[in-house]
Amino acid sequence: MEQNAEILKKAIRGSLKIIEQDREKEIISRRFGLTGRKETLEQIGEMLSITRERVRQLEKAILIRLQIAAEEGQIPELAPAEKLLIRNLTEMGRIAKTSALADKVYGRKTTASERTGITFIATFSKSLTIIEENDKYYGAIGIADYGNSLDIRIKVDEIVKVIRENKQPMTIDELDEKLNYEHPDHIKAIASVSKLLSTLNGLWGLAKWPSVNPKNIRDKIFVILEAHKEPMHFSDIAKEIKESNFKRKNVTVQAIHNELIKDSRFVLIGRGIYALSSWGYKKGTISDIIRSILEKSDEPLSREEIVKQVLKMRKVKETTVLLNLQNKKLFKKVDKNLYTLV
Repeated sequence: MEQNAEILKKAIRGSLKIIEQDREKEIISRRFGLTGRKETLEQIGEMLSITRERVRQLEKAILIRLQIAAEEGQIPELAPAEKLLIRNLTEMGRIAKTSALADKVYGRKTTASERTGITFIATFSKSLTIIEENDKYYGAIGIADYGNSLDIRIKVDEIVKVIRENKQPMTIDELDEKLNYEHPDHIKAIASVSKLLSTLNGLWGLAKWPSVNPKNIRDKIFVILEAHKEPMHFSDIAKEIKESNFKRKNVTVQAIHNELIKDSRFVLIGRGIYALSSWGYKKGTISDIIRSILEKSDEPLSREEIVKQVLKMRKVKETTVLLNLQNKKLFKKVDKNLYTLV
């Protein structure tokens, strides 16, 4: 990957040679953070004793000059860098967040100046498209042949709209059925540019949805149980969270147990075993469960049927159910093996 780093460095050095005046080189270097931290128009203006607007005008003029030079082939070092970036973007779905592209090209976690160096090259390259970062989009770079900045933002918004209208997270394959793209990877790449979306365990949804972007312990518990699709012991839930892809996953078993007790979405159905209330489980004692079963029945039920139904709702021993059934204040025997409510 050192070879890739050298290709990009040469492209940056070759581009800066086109800029003759030292003051203009200073402006571009500081604006893109090529030698350190990115600086604002105001900061550069104060340093050079010129107005913010004058810095903006000079920056724009320099970039236009670089674009013309690139189109006329005056920057020979640029072509290998463009080829390198396009090859990696093709593998990533034609567009990628700048940070993700830089990490792939360098083969490691990159520095801010390395990432801004790639942005600098893409800014005046006719082969590449820049998506500027704002509240809706991450800073990204795409292959120009597949759309300009506006085209890409429209595609991003379209994916967000489909997910929002679906009202629940979707897989890339589900999105592919509703959208017209050559390959599902293109959808995944475009979706990754949106700050309004998040992904978890192969599902894409709105960033505000806990199912794809859990921000607290309770939401993470919910996601784990949803994915597991069956009741779990609280210690196993803690283990799953620690082994998950969550951003913050350093939790204690006791913290998990405390949150399970507090949240109505979770129902204790056995010794330390919890299920989701959305699965049909209800809070209450074994006697409460028996009572609800008998209330729903139009006729007395056999002991075996009551046990069978309770065990669907609770992870307890059969004898526990039978002991609760002997509560004569709540239940009465109407035949050898039939029970009803008092």
